[in-house]
Amino acid sequence: MVVLSFQVVQLTPHHPQPVSLRRGGARTNIIRCGIAEPSGEPAPFGEKTRYNDGVFARVFMTLFARKMEKFAKPVRKGEENKKKEGLYDYESFVDVSKRVMQSRSRVQQQQVVREVLLSMLPPGAPAQFRKLFPPTKWAAEFNAALTVPFFHWLVGPSEVVEVEINGVKQKSGVHIKKCRYLENSGCVGMCVNMCKTPTQDFFTNEFGLPLTMIPNFEDMSCEMVYGQAPPPFEEDPVSKQPCYAKICSVVPQPSTSVCPKLQG
Repeated sequence: MVVLSFQVVQLTPHHPQPVSLRRGGARTNIIRCGIAEPSGEPAPFGEKTRYNDGVFARVFMTLFARKMEKFAKPVRKGEENKKKEGLYDYESFVDVSKRVMQSRSRVQQQQVVREVLLSMLPPGAPAQFRKLFPPTKWAAEFNAALTVPFFHWLVGPSEVVEVEINGVKQKSGVHIKKCRYLENSGCVGMCVNMCKTPTQDFFTNEFGLPLTMIPNFEDMSCEMVYGQAPPPFEEDPVSKQPCYAKICSVVPQPSTSVCPKLQG
């Protein structure tokens, strides 16, 4: 399989301190990964990582899922979303994404995600973001730092890393150890059409802060590089990526060398 890389970017790990509160002299983490593996790390490739999602994480899953439901195909008879106290779990959240993909082209899937993201923002938010975070080194580093704690529910554990963009070193990279979304969907097309491309486009075009996402389909890790403009789809290595033939549930028996969901 293809391992994606861009020579302009060099990545060096950086380990940020967890956000915490002090209560009576004791320190309590308020932002935790939720991984339930004994090692505290994602499971090896080929095994699904166990998570222990709290209410905070499930609220975000439910918010996103409900926004996407209006674009999704109806749930099949006998298959109901798993909810606890009205909240979606991660598997149900991914199921909604799969139903959004049905009967839609690659571009149409990306348009749905864009509409969902815009619907979650107050009017004028993109313009305000551009004023607050012009495309500077500081803005790129600040958004990388925010990504780690606030998106672990979606992609799993990550860490800020140092990158080099056009000869300048900055801590505006995020290394996702094993993407939860890709791991649970097992679908290259969902990774590219429902996450990578629309997220890149949203930050680059709506917010004015360039972002490139570089998934590694060999180990399901991913690099997010704030401050670097993404390449056109046709020049991106993901455009030639084959399916996960053994684990993809969206296209169980792919007949082409490139994932069908990336074509057209």
